[in-house]
Amino acid sequence: MITHALPLTRLTLLVNGCSHPIQGPCSVAAALAQISPNGTRRSVSGQPRAAFCGMGVCQECSVTIDGQAHRLACMTPALDGMHIEAPT
Repeated sequence: MITHALPLTRLTLLVNGCSHPIQGPCSVAAALAQISPNGTRRSVSGQPRAAFCGMGVCQECSVTIDGQAHRLACMTPALDGMHIEAPT
């Protein structure tokens, strides 16, 4: 039984230069899924890729957050005002 839950909050993320409101708390990968189901990057063949394992192993959710490249979106909490670059 859950005895308490985190209160839902509204966050604003800047993704590829566009401001997006999202519902938190959540990971950056979950926030990106709220914004678009198109994934966080493209494979070599051009297919969309998104978080697969959700635990930082597969590297499918690598994005640039606040200028730091190769951050795992699935393991990073979304914070209000984050600047995220995700290849489209």
